[in-house]
Amino acid sequence: MLNTILKKYQSTFAKVVPFDAANDKLLLLDFTAANTNLTNNILNNTALFSAYINTKLQTSNFKFGIGGYNEHRTVYSRSKVFDTSSEPRRLHLGVDIWGEAETPVFAALDGVVHSFAYNNFYGDYGATIIIQHQLEGVTFHALYGHLSLKNFDGLYEGKAIKKGGLVAHFGRAEENGNWPPHLHYQLIIDMQGKKGDYPGVCKLSEREQYLSNCPNADLILQMLQFANILQP
Repeated sequence: MLNTILKKYQSTFAKVVPFDAANDKLLLLDFTAANTNLTNNILNNTALFSAYINTKLQTSNFKFGIGGYNEHRTVYSRSKVFDTSSEPRRLHLGVDIWGEAETPVFAALDGVVHSFAYNNFYGDYGATIIIQHQLEGVTFHALYGHLSLKNFDGLYEGKAIKKGGLVAHFGRAEENGNWPPHLHYQLIIDMQGKKGDYPGVCKLSEREQYLSNCPNADLILQMLQFANILQP
């Protein structure tokens, strides 16, 4: 149901990041096992990982890198946050947008602050804000992960957020869970009682369960259609 509603309102959504399809270039990044250039040496060193992404973006003057929804990724081997006793979590549930630290991010439509938290573990979200939205009586949530801590100033649960209003900025590695600067943008229907956090990565065996609760965030972003694949 939510997928249908989001498609109906796509022309009304504000931009979540300052991307101009007419003038900016967007790079589709692959973080699956198929990308053999992304070695463990790079993954386990945040500075090298950042340099890898920056080089990719600067090669042909890409403004952002993007990708990741329903992607089975090798990158999560870099943190024990994604390990479990039975099966590691590797399937990504949001869309990542990679770019410069301090890049502003906005609300696609009116909403209120559901919750926020500093998930300060290596490989986790770091500073996280969740906005609650409603369309045609259907409630859903947008999780913004890997943000700047300064965006918590003046924030409180229930605070009104206007369409196109500033939500946050891309955080630096020291505040965003130790990742190269990027936004993890994820849609969630049922928060299942959680506040300031919700899994952004699940076990492959739980794919259908989580994807049914986390629709493709590009239904709002509408950016992937403009992405280019950079050949090795």
